[in-house]
Amino acid sequence: MNMLSVDSLAAYWSAPAVAANVLIFFNLLGALFLGMLIGYERAYHGRAAGMRTYGLVCMASAALTVFVGYPALWYGGHAGLPLNPDPTRVVQGVVTGIGFLGAGVIMKEGLNIRGLTTAASIWAASAVGVLVGVGFYIAAISLAVLSASCMVWVAKLEYWLPSRAGVAIMVEFEKNFIPHENALRKIAMEHGYEIAKDSLSISSHERHAKWHFIAIAIDSKKGTSMSELAHMMNSYEGVENFELTHCRN
Repeated sequence: MNMLSVDSLAAYWSAPAVAANVLIFFNLLGALFLGMLIGYERAYHGRAAGMRTYGLVCMASAALTVFVGYPALWYGGHAGLPLNPDPTRVVQGVVTGIGFLGAGVIMKEGLNIRGLTTAASIWAASAVGVLVGVGFYIAAISLAVLSASCMVWVAKLEYWLPSRAGVAIMVEFEKNFIPHENALRKIAMEHGYEIAKDSLSISSHERHAKWHFIAIAIDSKKGTSMSELAHMMNSYEGVENFELTHCRN
């Protein structure tokens, strides 16, 4: 058969093929909307991955899943072999690929790790796309709404519930100065913080000792503010440079 003949090319525009393409289009449109719904919270908070990223992830996941349901129409119906594709293998590939994308948004800055929520929500957006692709529309809408609600309201819930804020601290001491861990822990306790167990990391460069550790508030209502912590670090004997950052994800 001549693959460039009119009848061969017309197979790509047959009534079943057009109907399948229209249905796939609405699946992609719905997945794009649901992905953008999840991504709005990230865009609102100024994250690098926003509505466009989430919309594309969700839509692409749906596209890779939905086409598996129409093997008889692949290549205009000219495949010539009986096809019985396994959708679970496609889902496995989607999940693996999104895992690499999620890993790309996780950043480690000293003792502080950021991007975990963004990575998890991108993975959830891909799951929404997969549900749309296999036709579980109510489940897809439910997951999208629950994911968006989790990102918006759980953060508020965490704020109201008792919690202990953490501060990542880097301290560089004066040359030849020998700091004492017990003295530092005592000062931290006086200001409402305790040094997290096993978080202390010590290095030295040109006889300048450099300490990295995480200080956790003993009580959420009694922790010293960042500005007061900075004043405390300035007054501590032997401190030459320091850096304070909130522990966020």
